[in-house]
Amino acid sequence: MAASDWVRHRVDDAITVARQLGVGRLLLTILFIVMAVLLARFSWNLPLAIDAERALYDWRHVMTAQKVDQDDRIVMVVYTDETLAATGKRSPLDRTVLAKALRRLDGFGARSIGIDILIDQPQPEDAELIAAFQAMKTPTHLAYASAVTAEDKIKPWQQEFLDKLHSMIVPGNVRKTSIVIEADDDNVLRSWPEVRPNEPKRMATAMTAQRASGFDTYQGSVVYRVPRYVERPVFATIPIDTFAEDAIFANPDAAELFRQQISGKYVLVGGHIQDIDLFETPLNKLTGKPTWGVEVFAHMVAQQLDNILPLQIPGWVHWIAACAVVAAATTTAASNTRPLFLGLAIIAQFGAITLIPFVAQSRAIDTQQLSAFGWLAGWVLTFAAAGTAARAIGSEQRRYAQNALGRYLPRDIAAEILRNPESLALQGEKREIFVVFTDLEGFTKLSHAIEPEMVATLLNRYLDMLSDVVLKHGGTIDKFVGDAVVAFWGAPISRPDDGERAARAAVAMHEAGENFRRSVPDGVPAIGKTRVGLHFGDAIVGNFGGEGRIQYTALGDSMNTAARLEAANKQTHSSVLVSREAVERADLNWYRPLGRVVLRGRSTPVEIFEPVPNMLSEDRQAFVALANRAIRGDVSAITSLAEESDKAPGDKALASFVYRLGHQEKGGYFVLD
Repeated sequence: MAASDWVRHRVDDAITVARQLGVGRLLLTILFIVMAVLLARFSWNLPLAIDAERALYDWRHVMTAQKVDQDDRIVMVVYTDETLAATGKRSPLDRTVLAKALRRLDGFGARSIGIDILIDQPQPEDAELIAAFQAMKTPTHLAYASAVTAEDKIKPWQQEFLDKLHSMIVPGNVRKTSIVIEADDDNVLRSWPEVRPNEPKRMATAMTAQRASGFDTYQGSVVYRVPRYVERPVFATIPIDTFAEDAIFANPDAAELFRQQISGKYVLVGGHIQDIDLFETPLNKLTGKPTWGVEVFAHMVAQQLDNILPLQIPGWVHWIAACAVVAAATTTAASNTRPLFLGLAIIAQFGAITLIPFVAQSRAIDTQQLSAFGWLAGWVLTFAAAGTAARAIGSEQRRYAQNALGRYLPRDIAAEILRNPESLALQGEKREIFVVFTDLEGFTKLSHAIEPEMVATLLNRYLDMLSDVVLKHGGTIDKFVGDAVVAFWGAPISRPDDGERAARAAVAMHEAGENFRRSVPDGVPAIGKTRVGLHFGDAIVGNFGGEGRIQYTALGDSMNTAARLEAANKQTHSSVLVSREAVERADLNWYRPLGRVVLRGRSTPVEIFEPVPNMLSEDRQAFVALANRAIRGDVSAITSLAEESDKAPGDKALASFVYRLGHQEKGGYFVLD
């Protein structure tokens, strides 16, 4: 099996193992993701989260609120602190002033009048007020509340008086209207009050009953508006005591001016009194001040006149949105993309989560109950949980894959491939590489003499030993061919010292082979030595194959030359042969020349060298000088080498060198058969 195929299978196995090891982590991650979905869906129902949701809703309500000029349809006629000072009454409010104001408002042709004042206890001037009510031609809506709807404000005796008062002014144009408004538990008034059975119509609905439909049961958000100009509030306000001053209306011009301000308009009578009937609303985010109840009713009337019924978001949409947010976070966290693209994706998703509620609010969609904070919190929780799980599993996979790749590639090369998987694409490039080819002498014959199980055991041990040498010296294992190991240096990553690494590895592989054959079990026939060839040259290096089988390998004449050098060891009686091309690029002074030979199947001579790392430097230098003279045909040098060979009968490589010198071709080379 090719090395790259083995790696590919092991990487696939790594995913399975990582999954098995991460079952507990996976379950925990799923639990966090489910929690994130629930948070993104129900954040309006969770402590602390609801406070954040309300704050965000208030801000987007104000930021997207319609900016309008003063509404010429609605006028507020109000008791002020100055009115209270002038009448000497604070509670109950002066009813003579109210009676006079109602007569004038009625006479000026108001379209509808709403009175946001509870007349819930007797006063001496009640007769005058009742007479004013009975004389009203304008549809008038008088505040009413019961002990059921406002138990904190209405006592049974007060409700009894209210009921008696209303019975005294019917029939006529004055009708009960509910002034109950309900703030949330943070005392902010965001929504229309609940519609209760057997209760009169709400103030805004009663005043505009003929102008808009669909509000009878509406309980969504109040649509507040903000002034276009700071100096001109949304609704005009006139102190009520102005209408009680007979002297003012004795002037026809003044009377006509007030008539124009009232005629055909919706008039709300209430209070602008410090510390009474004040509510927090989303407008507080803009003004920093609370809003009077009568002004809240004015916003409701304007909303109904404009027929603005914000679209209520169905529950299934909330579920889809929550799941989409969590899915986006999971996908982003688990994606194996570049940091720049990951950052852009995070920014885009955060931007979408932030902007969608604002866009929805600006498009008349009721975004109360829309989980803006829940989306953000759910996204963060999911991203953290899924990201942690992905990093943990990815780390497990990378560790496993690194170990797998590390059996064939140096750790730095394996790490580079894991960082940049695109480098495994089907492509090739021309590179200059150092190629090592090895062979175990006599192993084929040995494999027929022992049991197959022992063959497998010995071969695996042998290949492991040689593989360790290659990887230790930073080489890439190309392939195993039986007992042969093919490795190269210079690809996919090249280093300045690749030549030295390859040369040292070549010698170390021979030595590893010697250690192997000395350590075989008893009963195993003798094993031959490991022969090694090393060459430097051009090759096409890359991934070759098809979709189902990819092999990272080197192709070219340099591979064949290394193989021929390995085979030449047999005839030259050497163990490691290195070509001049490799010697010149390895900064090592441990070679001795063995002449020029024509390798099997070749026509061009190659200068061959043998590493002799244990030879003394001065002895090696003397040998190199003598050998170079002999190679050039110096007879005396050849004779001297022959004498050296006789003194070292164990040096068979030297004896073979001397023999070849004596039998060279005319061009100064020896043809190996």
